[in-house]
Order: sequence, then structure tokens, then C-alpha cells
Amino acid sequence: MSYRKVLPAAWCAAIFLTAAALAAPPAGAPAKVEAEQKSQFLRLLRDSEEMPVALQAAIVRFAPPQRPAQGPTVDLVAAVHVAEKSYYRLLNREFRKYDAVLFELVAPEGTQVPKGGQSGGSPVSAIQRGMKSVLELEFQLEQIDYTEKNMVHADMSPEQFAQSMRRRGESFFGMFLRMLGYAMAQQNRSGGQATDLQLLMALFDKNRALALKRVMAEQFEDMEGILLALDGPDGSTMISERNKVALQVLRKQVASGKRKFAIFYGAGHMPDLQQRLREDFGLAPVSTRWVNAWNLKAPQRPKATEKTKAPEKPEAAEKPEAPEKSADDGNHQPAGASGAVLERL
Repeated sequence: MSYRKVLPAAWCAAIFLTAAALAAPPAGAPAKVEAEQKSQFLRLLRDSEEMPVALQAAIVRFAPPQRPAQGPTVDLVAAVHVAEKSYYRLLNREFRKYDAVLFELVAPEGTQVPKGGQSGGSPVSAIQRGMKSVLELEFQLEQIDYTEKNMVHADMSPEQFAQSMRRRGESFFGMFLRMLGYAMAQQNRSGGQATDLQLLMALFDKNRALALKRVMAEQFEDMEGILLALDGPDGSTMISERNKVALQVLRKQVASGKRKFAIFYGAGHMPDLQQRLREDFGLAPVSTRWVNAWNLKAPQRPKATEKTKAPEKPEAAEKPEAPEKSADDGNHQPAGASGAVLERL
């Protein structure tokens, strides 16, 4: 099965990033907002001086509330599709601990994702390459090892995706307009001037990648509002319908006797997945772990050291005075000549 036929889940990343760049926080919002009020699966971590230091993604464990030790357990692993290489390295290590890792990828059944991914010539691939360069980050499909035996495809095929959109009367353009309306409403509250200025300043910053990541991370905190605009009250193919497919695969894996699972989907899918795990599986969140997806710390400047002082020149030894000429010396010099000679010695 050709990997070039895959419609990657990075469609979600491209759409969410577009909306995030347009959305602006309400006017008069405090400098520090508890991220948990906006999203349980993405948060912006700040230091004591209110400077952003990391965009973090959650790993939330769900288990039976009465008998959590008896399982099964399901970890919702919020995926950030464009992130630091260290983030993907950590996830690769964590994924080896599960009986099955259910991952998102709109692709034909049986598709094998090679190690390191495979770049295509689609517009999405072009966007990915551009963002990777500008933000100095890595892409999920290139860094996650999908060749491990416990990696289980749990998503729609392109045909299923298209059929669901037709049945619902959806289109990518319609989804974009829905999110654009949300973004415009947010901008009307704040005038959009602060975000526009921040973005402009970031583009001309000496450390452009870091400055752009900080601006975008601020907008990621509003992921819940963006998703409500995208998913709507009746759900959507992009979010809820794909989540249903993932949980159908989960049921089959549980029936096969496996006990420890991870669902590795974009952070935008997690609120809906969380609700379905509660209602359909009777599971409840028992723990949350946060991992750094983006490093937003400014690079440390090397400490200033005292310049090495040049060694002082040794004092010149006194030069012996020239012997006085006798009056009878026939080799006489004009007056002042002897001083000039000593200065040149």
C-alpha cells in the first residue's frame, strides 16, 4: 500500500494552527490564566516572572473508578503534531510500555508508516516543511516509530472520511469558515491589535523561531473554543466521527485480552474522547502527567568573564649615560645631538 495515498492527520494540525493564529484572547484578560480552565490536555507553563517556558501536553490515565488496579487502563496521550525532537523521543520510549497504542492517521487499512515517515508533494507536505523550517521543530510522522508491533491503526480510511463528510454535508471550506467566524468574534472582543503586533514583532525578532512559538503557544490555550467551532453541537467527521472509529478499535483490543492501552490522537480530539470513555466505557481519569512539547525558554547567555589583562611590560633598565667628551676630542657633535642619540638607543 503506497504511503503517498495517505491523508495524514496533519490536516488537523494545519487547520488548528490556522485558527490559532487568527484567534485572540478577550480584552482585559489577566496576564496569567490557569490553562486547566481552558483545556485539560494542553497548557502553557510560565516561570515566576510570567515568561512562557514550555507548551505542555497531557497524558491522562483512565481506569474503572471503583477498581482502578484491575483495569483495563486507557491513557489519552495528547499529540502535538509539530514539536521538539525530545518530545517524540520520550513518547517512543513510553509507547513500548503499552499492550497497544491506538494512533490516528486517515489512511487505507493496512498502511505501513515507514520509520522516518515519507514526504509527499501535496500542499499539506509543503506547509509542513515550511513550518518545520520556520519554527525549528520536528513532525510527528517523521519522529514517531510506527513500526513497533504494538502500534495499531485506529482511524478512518480516506474513503470512509469522504463518505462521512458527504453524509453530513460537510466540506473543508465549510469548516474553515466556521473557525474563521469564531476567530473574527474573538478579534472583535480585543480588536486583534495585540496579537497582530506580537506576530509582526516575532517575524522580525532575532530569534524568530522562539518568538513565533511563544505567540502561537498563547493561542493554543484557546483550543477548546476552536474545537467547539469546528465540531459544532452535532459533532463532525474531523473530530467525533473519527473518535468513534478509534473507540471501536479499542473495544476489539479489549476483547482480545489486552489490558494497557494508549490512544495517541491530536490534543484537539481529547475532550470528546474523554467524554466517550466516561459514558461508553465507565472509565474515569485517575492521574495526569505533563510533558514538554515546545521549549519556550530563551537560550542562556554565556556568563561574562573578566578579560585577561595583558601582562605589564617590565620597566626598561636605565641606560648608561654616555661618557662626556673631552674638550680635546676632535669628534665633536653639535649642541643637543647627544640627547637625540640617547633617545634613539
